[in-house]
This record gives sequence, C-alpha cells and structure tokens, in this order.
Amino acid sequence: MTDTPTKVIVDCATGEQTVIPLTAEEITAMQELAAKRAAEVAAAEAEAQAKAEAKAAAEAKLAALGLTSEEIAALTK
Repeated sequence: MTDTPTKVIVDCATGEQTVIPLTAEEITAMQELAAKRAAEVAAAEAEAQAKAEAKAAAEAKLAALGLTSEEIAALTK
C-alpha cells in the first residue's frame, strides 16, 4: 500500500473501477483546498466565539443596570 492518494474512476456502462494515483498537481490542489477549508472553519469558529462573548458582555451590562434574568431573556430573544 502506498501513501500516495488515489482516485477511483468508474465506467458506469461496465461497472469497471480503475484506481489511479493522484498527480503532484492534484495533490497540491487537494492540500490547498484543505487549507482553505480549515481557515474558513477557524474564521467561523472565531466569529461565533466573538458573538458569544459580546452577548455575555451585553447581558452582564443589563444585569448591572438591575434587570432580572427573566427581563434580560425577554430582551435578548
């Protein structure tokens, strides 16, 4: 078994499957796409974290003004 990624080509008419190693260009493209996706996921997670922190800060400020947790929940729905 090799460490080189492969692709499978299926002939739908015959059902024959051919396993072919990826070229260096295909491997590079695959790695670039994986890196791009990882960056997108990290950005989305950072954005979600920032929103959660902003919401918590806003709720803390409302509580400091004397609002009850029920009143805060009613405002933030």
